Amino acid sequence: MTTMAGDREPLAQTRPRAIRTIAFMVSAFVLRLFEFVLTVCGITIGVATTVVWVGIPILMGTTSMVRGFADLERRFVRRMLDTPMPPAERLPVEGGFVRRWRVQLVDPSTWRDLAYLFVVFPLGIVEFAIGLTSIVLLPMAIWVAPWIGWMHGSLALALLGPNRAERLAVKAQHLQASRARGVDAAEAERRRIERDLHDGAQQRLVAVAMSLGRAKNKLVKDPDAARELIDEAHADAKLAVSELRDLARGIYPAVLADRGLDAALSAQAAKSPIPVAVEVDVDPRPPAAVETTAYFIVGETLTNIAKHSGATEASVKVWRAEEKVVVEITDNGHGGAELRPGGGLSGLADRAATIDGVITVVSPVGGPTVIRADLPCEW
Repeated sequence: MTTMAGDREPLAQTRPRAIRTIAFMVSAFVLRLFEFVLTVCGITIGVATTVVWVGIPILMGTTSMVRGFADLERRFVRRMLDTPMPPAERLPVEGGFVRRWRVQLVDPSTWRDLAYLFVVFPLGIVEFAIGLTSIVLLPMAIWVAPWIGWMHGSLALALLGPNRAERLAVKAQHLQASRARGVDAAEAERRRIERDLHDGAQQRLVAVAMSLGRAKNKLVKDPDAARELIDEAHADAKLAVSELRDLARGIYPAVLADRGLDAALSAQAAKSPIPVAVEVDVDPRPPAAVETTAYFIVGETLTNIAKHSGATEASVKVWRAEEKVVVEITDNGHGGAELRPGGGLSGLADRAATIDGVITVVSPVGGPTVIRADLPCEW
């Protein structure tokens, strides 16, 4: 899975897959038992023998072990539950053994690591039992397991993820990068409009003016030639009007303004060379900026699907989820699509970034490909 490139993304928790969640709940129990026993034994023995100084190195080792266990949990949760779990942000550790241990003890991340290990052991027992039950009741597990995985991922993100200050810093960095990409996208759009005007309608109107000027000079001496020039100018004027209409439609399509996303996306799907199913459920209508962004993301994606994916069918779903509009385009093509800087999909990310949106691409080799846009919205 790839997300919008170019900056650090705000952490967004999504529901993991059912099978991987069940595997996580069953396999994690052994790991949690091992971690819990070693941690409790290390702390107990270390505290009990501190009076004879033997406990100091034991506690030092236990502290490092707790941090190592938490890092292992971060990787495990990130891989199995699709949780955006970044590496731990720890205080720099240097100096001798005692000084390093002291820094580890005052590091808030160490205590959050310890809290997580103590919390997830009893939770792991419950998840292990549920995981075994889910294997037997697989149809029900397909619906229940992702929610359990989502809740565990949220807990891990709260205890093992960045603290509030770090999350705000990441969000500020994301917003700054989004604004920069938004400015770049707007400038690219301005240049495109300018180029289309210069190469299209402007040239047509210049030709109209020249034809009318020549016709004016021939009107008295050669009426037939003047009539031909006027007919030519008339044809160029109609072409100029058509090109201006197409240009205006590219800026903001009339059907979108008049009838909303459902009708506009259905019109796009009707023009696609492959069958496209459209399902739109956003009520009330989102702001114009969100509708326009969603419209062009779908349009560009359907164009890419028709050209490159080898798909025989696709679907477009748009719905409201809390304070955002979610756009999801799926095709049954050969997959392998990536969101990389300078690639064809990067334009979608730049367009979404103009309103602080996020593009996610899931496209395993062999397909299917799912392109999702989360567009912040206030109704």
